[in-house]
Amino acid sequence: MPDPTPEPTPVPQRLSIVTLGVSDLARSIDFYESIGWVRAAESQPAIAFFRMQGSALALFPHAELAHDAGLDLADDALPEFRGVTCALNCDSTDEVDSVFARWVAAGARPVKHPEKVFWGGYSSYVADPDGHLWEIAHNPLMPNDDAGAMRLT
Repeated sequence: MPDPTPEPTPVPQRLSIVTLGVSDLARSIDFYESIGWVRAAESQPAIAFFRMQGSALALFPHAELAHDAGLDLADDALPEFRGVTCALNCDSTDEVDSVFARWVAAGARPVKHPEKVFWGGYSSYVADPDGHLWEIAHNPLMPNDDAGAMRLT
C-alpha cells in the first residue's frame, strides 16, 4: 500500500525582504538615499522600503524590530560583527572602486578597502551608519545578467 502522506511542498527559494534594525530611522533613510537609492512608495513613517532587484531592503527601528520578533532586548549594545553581511555584486573592479568611494563619501565606515581576493574576485567591505556590513565586490565567476541579477548555475 502506498504511503498516503503527500510529499511536502518545497519552501519557495527566495529572499523577499532584508530588514535592517536601525538606531535612527531618519539618519538611515538619508544615508541610503544619499547613495542614490530611492525609497519605495510603500514606505511609512515607521518603516522605509527600498526596491532592490528581485527583493526589498527595509529600515526599521532596532528596538521595534526586536519587539516585532518577540525578543526582549536586555542590552541595546550590538556586537560589531553580527554574523551577517549584505552584498552588492558589481560588474567590474572599477565599479567596485566607484561604489566603495560613493558609500564612504555618504558616511559609510570603510572596513576593508577594495583588493584582489583569494577566490579570484575583487572585494571590499563598508559599514552603514548602524554598523551593518555590506560587501561590495566583483565576482567574475558569478557575473550579473543583463538585468543586474547575479547569475548562479
